[in-house]
Amino acid sequence: MTVATQNGPAAIQIVRDTVTHHGASRDELIPILNDLNRHLGYLSGETLNEVSRLIGVSRSQLFGVASFYQMLSTKPMGEHVIQFCESAPCHVVGGRKLWQALYDELHLKAGETSADGKWSLVPVSCLGVCAVGPVLVIDDDMYGNVEPEQLSDILARYD
Repeated sequence: MTVATQNGPAAIQIVRDTVTHHGASRDELIPILNDLNRHLGYLSGETLNEVSRLIGVSRSQLFGVASFYQMLSTKPMGEHVIQFCESAPCHVVGGRKLWQALYDELHLKAGETSADGKWSLVPVSCLGVCAVGPVLVIDDDMYGNVEPEQLSDILARYD
């Protein structure tokens, strides 16, 4: 995915195809936005405008949904998105050390994307797998009981 696909006729066609696939209904709003986020990399203003027009939901409502759900983004994300659990259970079993290792390895702060567009670091309040903390999710892959020493090997899988 490149940012160029985010705007213009190709992106508008992806929006139209996605809405057609799910149906132009408010009930399908989250599946529509989720699919568009996955296909386009994030939900641009142009994307939200077209969804608004096609399903009759105001752009402000769409932005509210898009900014509420952690799985959606209204800004460009890296090729690989790392979700880092900041919950108390993960924190007490080594999450703080893992967070520092992530910073040392990637030189990214919470919410940042690397200059080369490879990584985005997204802190989340809970990933729902507290029993195996500290936890990282990279793209769709979950890693539990992560020790800082394992981080380089985990990240190397995404080269």
